[in-house]
Amino acid sequence: MSAPQLPDKTGPRPTPKPSAGLAKMLVVAVLAFGFAFSLVPLYRIACEKLLGVRLEGAAAVDVGQGAVNANRMVTVQFDGGVNSKLPWEFNPNQLTMQVHPGELYETTYYARNTSDRTIVGSAVPSVAPARASGYFSKTECFCFTAQTLRAGEARDMPVRFIIDPDLPEDVSTVTLSYTFFKNTELTARAAGVHAVGATPASAP
Repeated sequence: MSAPQLPDKTGPRPTPKPSAGLAKMLVVAVLAFGFAFSLVPLYRIACEKLLGVRLEGAAAVDVGQGAVNANRMVTVQFDGGVNSKLPWEFNPNQLTMQVHPGELYETTYYARNTSDRTIVGSAVPSVAPARASGYFSKTECFCFTAQTLRAGEARDMPVRFIIDPDLPEDVSTVTLSYTFFKNTELTARAAGVHAVGATPASAP
């Protein structure tokens, strides 16, 4: 008698369902979106806790509504500089300002790209003295987003701020400083976009 035949295991195997790969892609996309979304609150925490600057929000708006202390004056000093790797001019258009706590004010900073190419910069703010940082609120600021300047381009950038009326009485002067750094990643992207969008030279 011949031996019984075993089932053939070398035949075609079932292909995995495409839905499994699609599900993985969806999970990765959701995680990437969540990470990008978390950058905003992380930046807010860095500014408020580490750099001493309160960003815009409901608290800042509330302070500006009927809580002005017209009997007190605070001197606000403005300062600005750039990192050595950033070929920009950057400085405040106004060095000092006398403000009433609780009132909304605006000033501007001047920036100019002195290089021959487009560069993206990011500003990092700080407030001194450190114990005054919790009483300084910004409702509008160029530091909230990266700034792109083309070769030779100049721009005045506004800052709107409020000094909290609860600022300690012995603090009479507050200094707002900014340092601009070159955003290497965004600068590289900007260079790539301009290279792709450039008009090719005509053939001789």
